[in-house]
Amino acid sequence: MHMADALLSPATAGVMWLAAGAVMAVASRRVRAGPQEPLLPLMGMLGAFVFAAQMINFGIPGTGSSGHLGGGLLLAILLGPHAAFIVIASVLTVQALLFADGGLLALGANLFNLGVLPCYLAAPLVYRPLAGAAPSSRRATIAAVIAAVVGLQLGALGVVLQTVASGISSLPMQAFLGLMLPIHLVVGVVEGLATAALLLFLRRARPELLDAAAHAQSAPSRRRRSLRPLLTTLAVVTLLTGGVLSWFASTQPDGLEWSVARTAGSPEPTAPPQGLHAALATLQGRLAVLPDYALPEAAAAAVPPARVQPAPPAWPAVSGARTLAGVLGSLVTLALVAAIGFGLRRHRARA
Repeated sequence: MHMADALLSPATAGVMWLAAGAVMAVASRRVRAGPQEPLLPLMGMLGAFVFAAQMINFGIPGTGSSGHLGGGLLLAILLGPHAAFIVIASVLTVQALLFADGGLLALGANLFNLGVLPCYLAAPLVYRPLAGAAPSSRRATIAAVIAAVVGLQLGALGVVLQTVASGISSLPMQAFLGLMLPIHLVVGVVEGLATAALLLFLRRARPELLDAAAHAQSAPSRRRRSLRPLLTTLAVVTLLTGGVLSWFASTQPDGLEWSVARTAGSPEPTAPPQGLHAALATLQGRLAVLPDYALPEAAAAAVPPARVQPAPPAWPAVSGARTLAGVLGSLVTLALVAAIGFGLRRHRARA
C-alpha cells in the first residue's frame, strides 16, 4: 500500500508530511525520555526483519492481486507505539530512497497510513483491549486479526481520501473505495494471522518480549545478554527472508496497484511532467541504487513499450539482484535505526 507520487498533489502531500513529522517528533521525544536503551538492539533487528518481510508478496486467489505484511502492528505490540513508529518510518524511508518503492512526495502519507494508524490506533486501541494482559492463544489470534484488519482498513481509507482530496487523478471515490476496502480486508486477515503466529512463537520462546516496552527499566546489560540468542535468530531469518524467500514473492500487483488499475483502467496514473513531481522523480531516480529491487538496467528493461502486452514475470524470480536488495535493505534499515537510537541516546545524555 505504498502510494506513488502521481496520486497526491503537493498541498495534500505537504499536509501529510507535516502530520508524520509531528508524530515523529513526539515519538523521538518519548523514546529519548524513557528508559528505552535495552530496546535499541531489538528495534534495529526488527526493522531489518520487517524490511525483508515486506519483500514477500502473497497472492490473493481469484483477484490477480497480492499483499504483504505491513509490520507496524507487530512492531507496536513488541516495542510500544513510539519506538515502533520510528522503526517503521526507517523501513519506509529506506524503501523510498534506495529502491524507489513509494514516492518521495508521498512518503509522509505512507508514514501516516502504514505507521501512525497501526502503531497509534490499531495496536493500543484495538489489540491491547481485546487481547488483555495475559491472552490465550485463541484470544491473541483473534485480537491480532481484528487489529490488523482495522489498521489496514483505515490505511486504505486514508489512501482513498488523500487521493480524492488531491484531485490530480481521475479516480472516482466510490469505485476506488469499493475496491480498496475489500482487497485490504483479505490482506488484513492474512497479516493478522501472520502477526499472531509470530507473537505465539515469541510467547513460547521469549514471553517477556511481548511486553518489552513495559519492562524497559530492566537492567540494560542483563537484558542485552538475554536478547543475544533472539537477535541472532532474527538476523538469520532476516537474511534468509530477504535473500532467498523473496524470490518466491507473488508477481501480481499489490492491493493498491490493483485497485488503481481496476478503477482507472490503466496500470498506474501518470504524474505531472513538471514541477515538484518531476523534480522529486528525478531525485529519486538518482538515489535509488536498486529500483524495484532490481538492477537499474533490468528495471528499465522490465518497462514494456507502449501498446505492447507485457510478458508475465517469471516465478520464482531467482535473482542475485533481488538477493542483494534484500540483504542491503535490511542492513541499511538496521544501521538507520541504530543511528537514530544512538542520536537519541546522546541527546538524552547531553540533556
